[in-house]
Amino acid sequence: QVQLVESGGGLVQAGGSLRLVCAASGRSFSVYTMGWFRQAPGKQRELVAGITSGGSTKYADSVKGRFAISRDNAKTTVYLQMNALAPEDTAVYYCAADRKVSNIYSRNSADYWGQGTQVTVSS
Repeated sequence: QVQLVESGGGLVQAGGSLRLVCAASGRSFSVYTMGWFRQAPGKQRELVAGITSGGSTKYADSVKGRFAISRDNAKTTVYLQMNALAPEDTAVYYCAADRKVSNIYSRNSADYWGQGTQVTVSS
Protein backbone atom coordinates (compact mmCIF):
# COMPACT_ATOMS: atom_id res chain seq x y z
CA GLN A 1 0.00 0.00 0.00
CA VAL A 2 1.25 3.46 -0.94
CA GLN A 3 -0.14 6.77 0.24
CA LEU A 4 0.56 9.87 -1.83
CA VAL A 5 0.19 13.47 -0.67
CA GLU A 6 0.71 16.36 -3.07
CA SER A 7 1.60 19.92 -2.15
CA GLY A 8 2.95 23.03 -3.80
CA GLY A 9 0.03 24.08 -5.94
CA GLY A 10 -1.32 27.60 -5.99
CA LEU A 11 -2.00 30.71 -8.02
CA VAL A 12 0.78 32.08 -10.19
CA GLN A 13 1.03 34.59 -13.01
CA ALA A 14 1.85 33.48 -16.53
CA GLY A 15 5.58 33.01 -16.92
CA GLY A 16 6.03 32.09 -13.29
CA SER A 17 7.16 28.87 -11.66
CA LEU A 18 5.89 26.35 -9.15
CA ARG A 19 7.31 23.17 -7.70
CA LEU A 20 4.94 20.39 -6.87
CA VAL A 21 5.92 17.85 -4.26
CA CYS A 22 4.52 14.35 -3.83
CA ALA A 23 5.36 12.70 -0.55
CA ALA A 24 4.92 8.96 -0.57
CA SER A 25 4.59 6.61 2.35
CA GLY A 26 4.61 2.86 2.24
CA ARG A 27 7.02 0.18 1.28
CA SER A 28 9.23 -0.24 -1.78
CA PHE A 29 8.85 3.29 -3.12
CA SER A 30 11.93 2.91 -5.29
CA VAL A 31 10.38 0.17 -7.44
CA TYR A 32 7.42 2.28 -8.50
CA THR A 33 7.06 4.29 -11.66
CA MET A 34 5.77 7.70 -10.62
CA GLY A 35 3.69 10.06 -12.65
CA TRP A 36 2.23 13.52 -12.53
CA PHE A 37 -1.14 13.81 -14.23
CA ARG A 38 -3.43 16.76 -14.61
CA GLN A 39 -7.09 17.33 -15.32
CA ALA A 40 -8.58 20.62 -16.38
CA PRO A 41 -12.33 21.30 -16.24
CA GLY A 42 -14.11 19.58 -19.09
CA LYS A 43 -10.99 17.78 -20.23
CA GLN A 44 -9.66 14.28 -19.84
CA ARG A 45 -6.92 13.49 -17.41
CA GLU A 46 -3.52 13.48 -19.10
CA LEU A 47 -0.02 12.41 -18.21
CA VAL A 48 2.22 15.42 -17.71
CA ALA A 49 5.45 13.66 -16.74
CA GLY A 50 6.61 10.28 -15.54
CA ILE A 51 9.75 8.79 -14.07
CA THR A 52 10.62 5.12 -13.81
CA SER A 53 12.36 3.36 -10.98
CA GLY A 54 15.57 3.66 -12.99
CA GLY A 55 15.18 7.38 -13.49
CA SER A 56 14.06 7.46 -17.12
CA THR A 57 11.59 10.22 -17.82
CA LYS A 58 8.74 10.96 -20.18
CA TYR A 59 6.97 14.26 -20.82
CA ALA A 60 3.87 15.41 -22.58
CA ASP A 61 4.81 17.41 -25.68
CA SER A 62 3.06 20.46 -24.25
CA VAL A 63 5.43 20.67 -21.28
CA LYS A 64 8.76 19.57 -22.76
CA GLY A 65 11.46 22.08 -21.99
CA ARG A 66 9.36 23.75 -19.29
CA PHE A 67 8.66 21.03 -16.72
CA ALA A 68 11.07 18.64 -15.03
CA ILE A 69 10.24 15.57 -12.97
CA SER A 70 12.63 14.12 -10.44
CA ARG A 71 12.59 11.70 -7.55
CA ASP A 72 14.46 11.23 -4.30
CA ASN A 73 14.13 7.62 -3.25
CA ALA A 74 15.75 8.25 0.11
CA LYS A 75 13.05 10.80 0.89
CA THR A 76 10.32 8.83 -0.96
CA THR A 77 9.40 12.02 -2.74
CA VAL A 78 8.71 13.03 -6.33
CA TYR A 79 8.95 16.58 -7.62
CA LEU A 80 7.58 18.44 -10.59
CA GLN A 81 9.36 21.69 -11.33
CA MET A 82 7.15 23.81 -13.55
CA ASN A 83 8.62 26.85 -15.29
CA ALA A 84 7.26 29.29 -17.85
CA LEU A 85 3.74 28.47 -16.76
CA ALA A 86 0.88 29.39 -19.06
CA PRO A 87 -2.88 29.69 -18.48
CA GLU A 88 -3.39 26.38 -20.30
CA ASP A 89 -1.43 24.67 -17.53
CA THR A 90 -4.28 25.42 -15.14
CA ALA A 91 -5.59 22.13 -13.77
CA VAL A 92 -5.69 19.85 -10.78
CA TYR A 93 -2.41 17.97 -10.67
CA TYR A 94 -2.30 14.42 -9.34
CA CYS A 95 0.61 12.26 -8.29
CA ALA A 96 0.36 8.57 -9.12
CA ALA A 97 2.33 5.39 -8.54
CA ASP A 98 2.32 2.01 -10.22
CA ARG A 99 4.70 -0.92 -10.48
CA LYS A 100 4.08 -1.13 -14.23
CA VAL A 101 5.59 1.55 -16.43
CA SER A 102 2.96 0.97 -19.08
CA ASN A 103 0.10 1.83 -16.75
CA ILE A 104 1.55 5.25 -16.06
CA TYR A 105 2.99 5.94 -19.50
CA SER A 106 0.38 4.45 -21.80
CA ARG A 107 -2.84 3.53 -19.99
CA ASN A 108 -3.53 6.68 -17.97
CA SER A 109 -3.98 4.49 -14.93
CA ALA A 110 -2.24 3.71 -11.68
CA ASP A 111 -2.66 1.66 -8.56
CA TYR A 112 -2.27 4.66 -6.26
CA TRP A 113 -3.33 8.29 -6.54
CA GLY A 114 -2.94 11.38 -4.45
CA GLN A 115 -5.79 13.73 -3.66
CA GLY A 116 -4.62 16.38 -6.13
CA THR A 117 -3.39 19.95 -5.87
CA GLN A 118 -4.81 22.90 -7.78
CA VAL A 119 -2.56 24.92 -10.06
CA THR A 120 -4.02 28.14 -11.45
CA VAL A 121 -2.10 30.31 -13.89
CA SER A 122 -3.45 33.79 -14.50
CA SER A 123 -2.83 35.68 -17.73
